[in-house]
Order: sequence, then structure tokens, then C-alpha cells
Amino acid sequence: MRAGAAMVIGLFTLGLAAEGHDGGAAPPPEKVIALVAFPDLTLLDLVGPLQVLKSLPAPYRVIVVGAGREAVSTDSGLAVTPERTFADVPRPFAVIVPGGPGSVAAMGSDAVQGYLRSAAPTAEVVGSVCTGALVLAATGLLDGRRATTHWAYAPELEKLGARYVRERWVEDGKFITAGGVSAGIDMALALTARLTDGATAQRIQLAIEYDPHPPLGGIDWSRVGDAERERQREGGTGRRLKDARRLLAGRPDLLRRLGIE
Repeated sequence: MRAGAAMVIGLFTLGLAAEGHDGGAAPPPEKVIALVAFPDLTLLDLVGPLQVLKSLPAPYRVIVVGAGREAVSTDSGLAVTPERTFADVPRPFAVIVPGGPGSVAAMGSDAVQGYLRSAAPTAEVVGSVCTGALVLAATGLLDGRRATTHWAYAPELEKLGARYVRERWVEDGKFITAGGVSAGIDMALALTARLTDGATAQRIQLAIEYDPHPPLGGIDWSRVGDAERERQREGGTGRRLKDARRLLAGRPDLLRRLGIE
């Protein structure tokens, strides 16, 4: 065999290897959507979006990440075990933060805050569910942006620099935030439509049969006032905020912004 022919065959073989053994184009790189886990999160804040986004087609892949691989507690009694660590997924395509009672400690967590600060600049989507917005706001990422959170914690979100909007979900550039707990499902469906198309989002909605009809009707926000807010804040995140001096001892800047001295 002549040297020229051998070179042509060699280059052809390398080309096939680059494209894949079947001769097709190489698959696009994975786009990882990282859901952040931390102790005492609200389970539905995490699992709602997870259930929706897990159905996204390639190249999207959803992974639960945490500071370590150990199981973390949730407010429902079940534990969640992260699939990867923050170090394993340093540059996700998207990062989404749930809320829950543990969100106050997460606001002061070097591991959580450090991950968000390093991952957010290159991420194409940054999101939160419920009081996960407070965790994002603690990094300064929501300063001046339209955002939402659980309705009972709107004052804290605004003190941390965001502009609160009472909606099921709010989009501001690459940031997408959901209201309380179940609103994470709505946000995830909206994000699905953005990343793929409306038909795909509708197929996922049908697959999970998401068609809420609360037995006692929708929320009449005109009847929700200070008494309801204070009752809501007696537990969960509200109870942890009462312990903010200890939980946020390493973040005196946050204590000042929250008006806790």
C-alpha cells in the first residue's frame, strides 16, 4: 500500500472515530441542571421541579448536588442523598435552589454560598423555589431583580435587595424564581417550554397529570393579611429566622440587611 493511500485511510478512520462508530454526528455535550440539596430543605421544593425536569430530552441531565454525598434531612422526615458534590459539577448549565427551614442556615453556609457564586456566572439558568430565593439573594445575585418567594417571606427578599413580585413564577433574564413550594412545578414547566418548546412542556404536564383543582378552591389573596402571615411564620423558615443571630453569625452583612442586630 502506498504511503498516500495509507494516510487517507488513517484520516478516514479518525474521522469515523470522532463522529462515532455508527458514522453519525457526535452527540452534543450534556447540559447539566443542578438541583442544590442542603439540610432541612422542603422536599416538594426539590422533588417538584425534579419530577418535571427529569423528563427533558437529551442533552439535558438533572442531578441533585450537595456539599457532600451524605444524605441530608428534609422537613418531611425523608432524607435526600445527593448524586454528586458541588466539586463534581462546578459549571452546570443551570442551578436551582429549593427552600425550606434550612434555607436560613444555607444563607450563611460557605459551601452553598460559594457554590452559587462560582456556578451562577457561567450558568445559563439560575433559579429558586420558595425561600430558596433568600439563599440566592444572600449571594447578591438577585440585587435589583424582579423575583418571587413564599408570600410570607416577601419582606426578607426585599431587604436582601430583590424586587418582590407575587406570582407563581417570575423571570428576569436568566433568573427564574418560583413562589411557595408547589409553584416550583409551574416554574419547571415554564423552564421546560423555554429550553425545548411548548409541546414538550405540555406532554410532561400531561404525563404527571398536573391539572390542579384544589378541593376548597384557589387562594383568595384579598383575605390574606398580617394575621395569616404571622401564623405561617410560627414554624419552618420563620422559626429559623428567629435564630438568625446564631445561624448567620458569620454573615453580619446579612443580619444588618435583615434588620437583625
